[in-house]
Order: sequence, then C-alpha cells, then structure tokens
Amino acid sequence: MKRLLELLGVVLLLQGVAGLAHELTGRLDGWGVVARLRFLDGHEIYASVTLTVLACALFALAESRGRR
Repeated sequence: MKRLLELLGVVLLLQGVAGLAHELTGRLDGWGVVARLRFLDGHEIYASVTLTVLACALFALAESRGRR
C-alpha cells in the first residue's frame, strides 16, 4: 500500500509541476493532463497547485503507513 501511495504521489507531483511550468513559462505544451482538460480553462494554475499539494499529502500518508 505504501508503494502505491508513493507512486500516485510521484505522478501527481509530476503533473502539478508540469502544469505550473507550462502556465508560467509556456513550455511543455501538451505534456501535462491539466492543459488537456477543457473544464479547467482559466483555472490551470489552481489545479496544478492542488495536484502538488495532494502529492505532498500522499507522501505524508505513505510515510505514516510505513511506520507500522
């Protein structure tokens, strides 16, 4: 379970950082999932920050699961 949470955390972190990089620099066009979702038009930065925060929460949850 810990490995699955860590894997999901890495995926969310990569997507969040890629979304922020795309919105702030204009590079990595079409690489992340946030840029492809039309219902997020105009809210890409908020969605990318949310993905990054969720990744940190998953890492914390994985760490707490691993101590048992």
